[in-house]
Amino acid sequence: MPDIQVDHARTSPPISILPADIPELSDDECVARLALAIQAHDSARLNEVAALIGRLAVTIE
Repeated sequence: MPDIQVDHARTSPPISILPADIPELSDDECVARLALAIQAHDSARLNEVAALIGRLAVTIE
């Protein structure tokens, strides 16, 4: 099998799967913020709820 040469100068950094609109939060802060967003029953916060769930899902993986 031939060796594969990788040009590290041309490779791009890995893409983050963390939502960009959620600031750096600890897991506990994220869960607390998610709980508050869910309690509000405000459909305008659905994007925030989805982003927080996505942030926690990344932590679980």
